Amino acid sequence: MVSAHNELTYDSKIEGDVIVTRADAVINWIRSNSMWPMPMGLACCAIELMAVAASRFDIARFGAEVMRFSPKQSDCMIVSGTVTYKMSSAVRRIYDQMAEPKWVIAMGACASTGGMYRSYAVLQGVDRILPVDVYVSGCPPRPEALLDALVKLQDKVKRERSFSKLNTA
Repeated sequence: MVSAHNELTYDSKIEGDVIVTRADAVINWIRSNSMWPMPMGLACCAIELMAVAASRFDIARFGAEVMRFSPKQSDCMIVSGTVTYKMSSAVRRIYDQMAEPKWVIAMGACASTGGMYRSYAVLQGVDRILPVDVYVSGCPPRPEALLDALVKLQDKVKRERSFSKLNTA
């Protein structure tokens, strides 16, 4: 009699079998589960961004605990807070220095739409200078909302094409 538990354990009879999958699937699985965020904490939302790395919320569960402050070592920029026009060129320069592939999360109302600041000095959404992949609403958004955005970004990355089509013409 074989129990259900034994069926799910390691079976030495299939040792050495080959697993076949698409290269896209493997590469995107690796990319989605090892994102290294570039934290762009520009205002009060940065406090919530910092909280997400603490043990209570533990961003490490999602493979994104390696916060890098070097754009060359990052692949996911998290823009949290108010982006002013004066700061926008620095944000864009840091984004341009990040290696491909790269993604952007706009965290909070200010990063997404300018928030409550309708002035000549505030950029009305970081999507005017960067291609945003996921928006996080709130003022400030809870750390759980950022984790939800990270999961949504991981799902998006898993569906992307890793290789461009070869030109056969």
